[in-house]
Amino acid sequence: MTKPPIQPVLCPPIRVAALNARKPVRFDVQPDSATRTQLAQDMGLIVLRKFRFHGELRPFGKRDWEISATLGATVVQSCAVTLDPVTTRIDEPVLRRYLAELPVPTGTEVEMPEDDTQEVLGTMIDPGAVALEALALALPAFPRADGAALPGAGVLSAAPEGAAPLEDARPKPFAALAGLREKLLRDDDKS
Repeated sequence: MTKPPIQPVLCPPIRVAALNARKPVRFDVQPDSATRTQLAQDMGLIVLRKFRFHGELRPFGKRDWEISATLGATVVQSCAVTLDPVTTRIDEPVLRRYLAELPVPTGTEVEMPEDDTQEVLGTMIDPGAVALEALALALPAFPRADGAALPGAGVLSAAPEGAAPLEDARPKPFAALAGLREKLLRDDDKS
């Protein structure tokens, strides 16, 4: 069994007990070239050219905390069609709220909460982990090079390859059955 890749620590996690409830903590995460190379490999990217996650962790209410930050990155991925390199610039605002009392869902069926920025407040808050999650969510799922199209894109057909498409002038295969059904219904009405 293969081991999952070890994620590099982008910045040290912040202990909640050490936070001052009146003062925000600013952070600016900019991994070096070796760390970006490791992240690119772990995320299946060709290159992670730039990566910056900066913002602040600030009090939110009496016992809760909030990360408000900006993610900026330049990534190079393989085109989903041609495998050519595709460069994408990502600039995303990121918001996470850590709540001391987050309602715990009960029951066998659990619905996704409307507010996906909320998390349970633990003993540590890790801006680096938030940065990696935000990057993973912002990556294009199917990057496409300019002009790249799937073979046969735009043509939807259930006919086997080489079969002539149906035309309005040609008889439809189920038209005779529809006529038979109408005749049977008329015969039942006469009886």
